[in-house]
Amino acid sequence: MKKFLAVTIGILAAAYYMYNFLNIKPPLPPIHDTIWKDEDGTIDNEIYPFSINVTKKNLEYLKRRLRDSVYAPPLKGVNFTYGFNTDHLQKIVNYWLNDYNWNEREKLLNAVPQFRTRISGLNIHFIHLKPHANVLKQKRVLPLLLLHGWPGSVKEFYKVLPLLVSPQSEYDFVFEVVVPSLPGYGFSEAATKPGLDTAHIALIMKKLMNRIGFTKFYVQGGDWGSIIGTDMITFYPESVNGFHSNLCIPPISSLSMIKMVIGSFFPEFMTSSSFKYRLYPFREIFAFLAEETGYLHVQATKPDTIGVALLDSPVGLAAYILEKFSTWENYNRRDSPDGGLSLEKLNEKNYCIDDLLDNVMIYWLTGSITSSMRLYKESVMSTMLRGSPMPTLVPTACAQYPFEIMHHLESIIREKFRNLVYLSHMPQGGHFPAFEEPKLFVSDVRKAICTILNFVENAKQIC
Repeated sequence: MKKFLAVTIGILAAAYYMYNFLNIKPPLPPIHDTIWKDEDGTIDNEIYPFSINVTKKNLEYLKRRLRDSVYAPPLKGVNFTYGFNTDHLQKIVNYWLNDYNWNEREKLLNAVPQFRTRISGLNIHFIHLKPHANVLKQKRVLPLLLLHGWPGSVKEFYKVLPLLVSPQSEYDFVFEVVVPSLPGYGFSEAATKPGLDTAHIALIMKKLMNRIGFTKFYVQGGDWGSIIGTDMITFYPESVNGFHSNLCIPPISSLSMIKMVIGSFFPEFMTSSSFKYRLYPFREIFAFLAEETGYLHVQATKPDTIGVALLDSPVGLAAYILEKFSTWENYNRRDSPDGGLSLEKLNEKNYCIDDLLDNVMIYWLTGSITSSMRLYKESVMSTMLRGSPMPTLVPTACAQYPFEIMHHLESIIREKFRNLVYLSHMPQGGHFPAFEEPKLFVSDVRKAICTILNFVENAKQIC
């Protein structure tokens, strides 16, 4: 009996010390303000109106390049499993060349108020949309920072903007929305020095919101926007009232890896929810990621090399970007001849071919594909080494969409987000929910922020 008790105590003690060892968190490193582009020393804190204005010469050059493109014929019957099928790519390029009207699209993009301001040496572009003046008397206004990722842009949020600033009878709040182009993306300037990672972009985003006039605000993000938002609530928790993400990314730790392996085989032991969309055996998760993340390895190591090809070819750029809007919205699209990007079907969806080409055009016209991909080089390692493992107490809400690239167990998510007050399991959608499912996305954001308000204010409002 004594031996049994001694062994039991020894096992429990070993488990306790192992648990604490696996949960060791490094100290939070300082993030120094940096000037990312050489300047003349002039301080300019003004905010200037901005509008997109593409010259006829640039459009004529684009059309010439589209006409002169060369295509390698696809293998028979491979659909999109080898990448973007060039038979279907030619149909999209033909539409781009002959039916897509940039002048109309430019007016649509300019229909929302846009601005530029210099922060940390970079001209940062952003959309700032306010609710109607009459709404201010009826609802409280909550500032919301929306952060996009790669290969997205501010275009992802155009369908959700009018919904977010419109009041709903069941909620006592409405949003005032700020949507910046990340540094090096679209109409925001790129750094001329190395080192601009997600943590430093988080500082730029905080400074942007402060300059607009918000000392405290809410943040929503997916993809890189999720990581930048996570860095914001880690390094600047005093500035963020609440965080919502459609891709909550937990820390990479020994403990989380152990949970992931166990959860992939026995998810019912790791989560109380029935949401098991992608909690299939670990070997299948690894196989899927190995097949779908080759781009990440290239961009995290040699972004400038692939950038040469994509910056030079509008067709290559379109194939590279649109492939992600195929597979990342539903990985089963790889087995379709059109990758789920049928011109006819797209025109019936919440985003159409024009919306997708708008996003491609933003990258092409600004020549920002190389600088956008450098974020992988700057951040893949630093994200793991900086603030990611540090837990945060900022109230957080996570939405899990069924066709997201990867899902995480709730217990792993809670390692990082200690006040996870809302976790939704969405009925449809993938990696770009604001783009593909705008109404569903906005409904979830409202419910999440309402839940966060209830948590903070200890209210009993029904969300």
